[in-house]
Amino acid sequence: MKRAVRPGIVVLAASAALGAMTSAPLAHARPYEEIRTRGEISVCANPNALPYAANRPETPGFQIEIARAIAQRLVVRLHIDWIVPRMRAAMVDCDMLMDTIASPEVQGPAIKLSLPYQTGGVALAFAPGRPTVASYRELKAGTRVGVMMNSLASLIVSKTPARMVPFGFEDDMCEAVAKGDVDAAAISPASIGYYNHSNAHRKLALVHAEDSEPELKWVVAVGLRRADAPLVEAVNAAVSALIADGTIAGIYAKYGVDYRRP
Repeated sequence: MKRAVRPGIVVLAASAALGAMTSAPLAHARPYEEIRTRGEISVCANPNALPYAANRPETPGFQIEIARAIAQRLVVRLHIDWIVPRMRAAMVDCDMLMDTIASPEVQGPAIKLSLPYQTGGVALAFAPGRPTVASYRELKAGTRVGVMMNSLASLIVSKTPARMVPFGFEDDMCEAVAKGDVDAAAISPASIGYYNHSNAHRKLALVHAEDSEPELKWVVAVGLRRADAPLVEAVNAAVSALIADGTIAGIYAKYGVDYRRP
């Protein structure tokens, strides 16, 4: 069983990690010309975090597939640095960080952002046949809701009459919902979609409850470390083209994930 905490869920921990990463002394920008000369651009990713990324050639995850498509547009190779946790990106000196929350205030000056390419957040999952609600605020007393410990979602659920059930991994939450151990769970749409893709016989109901909770909804982009302006422009052109021709939507579909264009 996979044991990787999914990006976008433990937001408090992620923010701390990003703060540690971006508070390091700034290095000189890596020019686009240097990347073209060496014929390679690198991405940092978690080796065990499907559907996001995995060190598995047959199912590398949508982050790797999107990064590879960007590299192809730039006519360079993709090099993957497998890291855990995300803050180690500064140590291995990779160029790209996929699924970076597209907020300059969150990222700081060390990270340049591409055009956003997907909408992320924390949705609600319900077991088949169970009654659903459209928003977090509609959760009722007695409803057992799985949450990631120390996450923003747990803070939102704590303000409702529902009873929180803490978890450490999204995989476990999906299983708990499917088995009826909890009535619902706050999980990333990507993980819900991938669970349904892998368990067609017991699909969970996905409700985009994050649409009514600004703190639990965001857009993601390519985070570019040490990038100069030409590299940002080149990656923006690649992302724009991949959105326009349906490549990004198609990659997400391979993993059962809905594409929600920002």
